[in-house]
Amino acid sequence: LKTITGLDEGLALKSTQAITVVVAILVVALLFWFLNHTRTGKSMRAYSDNEDLALLSGINPERVVMVTWIIVAALAVVAGTLYGLDKSFKPFTYFQILLPIFASAIVGGLGSPLGAIAGGFIIAFSEVGITYAWKKVLAYMLPESLEPSGLVQLLSTDYKFAVSFVILIIVLLFRPTGLFKGKSV
Repeated sequence: LKTITGLDEGLALKSTQAITVVVAILVVALLFWFLNHTRTGKSMRAYSDNEDLALLSGINPERVVMVTWIIVAALAVVAGTLYGLDKSFKPFTYFQILLPIFASAIVGGLGSPLGAIAGGFIIAFSEVGITYAWKKVLAYMLPESLEPSGLVQLLSTDYKFAVSFVILIIVLLFRPTGLFKGKSV
């Protein structure tokens, strides 16, 4: 990568980060396969789209809700474990990421799995892009005479949650169903 990019430093990727990416891709692929190719997944989608029509079709709502909660619990366990691989397991750590999680789901569109993924990327890249210290990036891009002396941050990292909240408010004001036309909030 050093020779391709011409940078002095290489790219550091921890094994836990690689595991997280691979497992996340596998879990998302498995979830999409389940929702699109199994009878239970189709029942869940039908019940989500139109409850009355699903009931008339003979779909058992209690079973759909039970299976949904089982899937939610399994995904929460996988997500918590993957988060814990790269970070640390401390009490109340996960309360700090609740706002970005909810903001991601609403920005993408409630009820839209692709929207949730897109919303997650939008929130994550916005938080990092606005609170990142761009000094080293600008040092590579600009001549030495224009190299910045400070960190070149738009906002302090203390404002990460504020970025999520502002994006959430903007989306709710202009597009209440989210970017991928989910259900209205």
